[in-house]
Amino acid sequence: MQYMTESMTETAQEQMWQSEPSTEELAAGAPQSAEDKTILIVEDDDYIGSMLVEALRQETPYRPLLVNDGMQALTLVKQVKPCLIITDYRLPLMNGIELYDRLHTLNELAETPTIMMSAYLPPQEEMRKRNLVALNKPFELDEFLDKVDSLLQC
Repeated sequence: MQYMTESMTETAQEQMWQSEPSTEELAAGAPQSAEDKTILIVEDDDYIGSMLVEALRQETPYRPLLVNDGMQALTLVKQVKPCLIITDYRLPLMNGIELYDRLHTLNELAETPTIMMSAYLPPQEEMRKRNLVALNKPFELDEFLDKVDSLLQC
């Protein structure tokens, strides 16, 4: 499997430079069936976000939805209930811990597993008390995909 910082496919690069869809467009294209497993990715780095989306599309049956900040995530979850949340810690407008806390106050997301990724993760105590799964950047794509699969065995 490729290392996270290696080059992306040409298709992924082209998609990365296209205009980002609005949260309403993302939700409109999201699956409606409870059997579909939607993964919400909150990542402000376009390259990393596009790479994660591409890896999930190519290597898993899950449907990844990418937003760039916590406010977009809070808007999107009003329309789509993800089975998994993957968020960066250092985000614009609010950090990943603040986003996690706000998302998990919603009853329908209270039990949704979350992966927190960053080169600068918050203190382990903060991660542990929220039951967050840590992923240090940079990481191997196999490690990322294994964590996703283990959390989505629902």
